[in-house]
Amino acid sequence: MNLSNLRPAAGSTKSKKRIGRGQGSGRGGTSTRGHKGAGSRSGNSAKIGFEGGQMPLQRRVPKFGFKNINRVEYNGVNLDVLQALIEKFNLTTIDFDTLKVHGLVSKNDLVKVLGRGEFTAKVEVKAHAFSASAQKAIEAAGGSIVKL
Repeated sequence: MNLSNLRPAAGSTKSKKRIGRGQGSGRGGTSTRGHKGAGSRSGNSAKIGFEGGQMPLQRRVPKFGFKNINRVEYNGVNLDVLQALIEKFNLTTIDFDTLKVHGLVSKNDLVKVLGRGEFTAKVEVKAHAFSASAQKAIEAAGGSIVKL
């Protein structure tokens, strides 16, 4: 060890310069805030998207499209997922509560059964909606559907 490789102990020094601690610190006076104006004063916080009085981007960009306020949003569950559930837990009926218990839907969801995958189980499936292919597949397997 010699003078050229001396280092302070780990954690003993701070890299951040302390602001507003007098002229001798190099960051006194205006404390990096500049002179006058809102940004130099306490309590200043511009709103998100504020551009100094210039028209903000979210107001400059034209709006387009249409939002249907009466849209009904369904949570889709495919047949292959139902088939795996039936095989794993040996179920005879599938209803909303079953899907909720196994984490496929949450309590306020509407469920639509979709037709992806093979379906061979002869079970009763209860849901809010069914696609045509899902309905056909369930009935072809000997099962039945009930719309909630």
